[in-house]
Amino acid sequence: MIRRRQFITLLGGAAAAWPVVVRAQQGDRVRRIGVLIGGATERSAVGQAQAAALVQGLRELGWTEGRNLRIDYRWPADDTKRMEADAIELVALGPELIVVGSAPAVVAAARATSSLPIVQVNGADPAALGLVPSLAHPGGNITGFSATEPSISGKWLDVLKEIAPSITRALILQNTENPNRRLYFPWIEATARVRNVQLTMPEFNKAAEIAPILEQFASAPSGGLIVLPGPFTGINLDLIIALAIRNRLPSVHAFPQRVQAGGLVSYGVDVIDTFHRSASYVDRILKGAKPSELPFQLADKYVLAINLKTAKALGLTVPPSLLARADEVIE
Repeated sequence: MIRRRQFITLLGGAAAAWPVVVRAQQGDRVRRIGVLIGGATERSAVGQAQAAALVQGLRELGWTEGRNLRIDYRWPADDTKRMEADAIELVALGPELIVVGSAPAVVAAARATSSLPIVQVNGADPAALGLVPSLAHPGGNITGFSATEPSISGKWLDVLKEIAPSITRALILQNTENPNRRLYFPWIEATARVRNVQLTMPEFNKAAEIAPILEQFASAPSGGLIVLPGPFTGINLDLIIALAIRNRLPSVHAFPQRVQAGGLVSYGVDVIDTFHRSASYVDRILKGAKPSELPFQLADKYVLAINLKTAKALGLTVPPSLLARADEVIE
């Protein structure tokens, strides 16, 4: 049972709205946008939910596919080279703007165009990556919504230690190609010093390397897993969760959707809601606003989610104090 009405309502109500292809009504001007979603596939539940949330948000603002809007989707999953190719391809189609999910996809889009408006939906701090001069005054062609503020990453280790106090070692899992890895590490490292936790962050880029890395790490006791957000961990989430449970590694994640899929605990934003909110910037840009004048929006709410099924499988008893603070409990 998932105690999260918003997520269920969005999936139930918006899934039917994506993708909607009907003949444009005569007299309406059809506007064109591109959508580059990294970390999900067209057939995945998360990918469909993200697209559905965007479409629903646009519909609420008067934009309907087939009537006054055309959306071209690209789904590069976790393939960095494909992200770059898809970004170039979307730019060539001549949209008025591109909506981009995930930090690697934002980097790919920024390389593809310096003039076409780009609305970032997920990812961490584009200023820290050098994509914009500041979040308050982006100044160029990129604006949007930052789903994961790097400073919050220290909280992931706090939550992991709270739900599994015996942890003295933590493996930070994310592929080397993800540019956000270096943004999160200093914050996690600062918490690790206070918590007396030894950190390991392996260098790797292939899904086939995940199993041996986790199995070797789990060969010693008192280990836990910090799964960083990003396309690579999103695409390989089922594998990561299965390996974590098999090797009895408590795992913490950035998004509640990953706990719904079987992760132990998460603290972060609802990325589906972020896609829904991003429609407001798409609407404003289509109506003439410049991305340089639209400040980046930071998360206004963080969700603590706990999967009691996974806790039981790991032999963990969730502290009542942590359970009482949870926004979402899967039982």
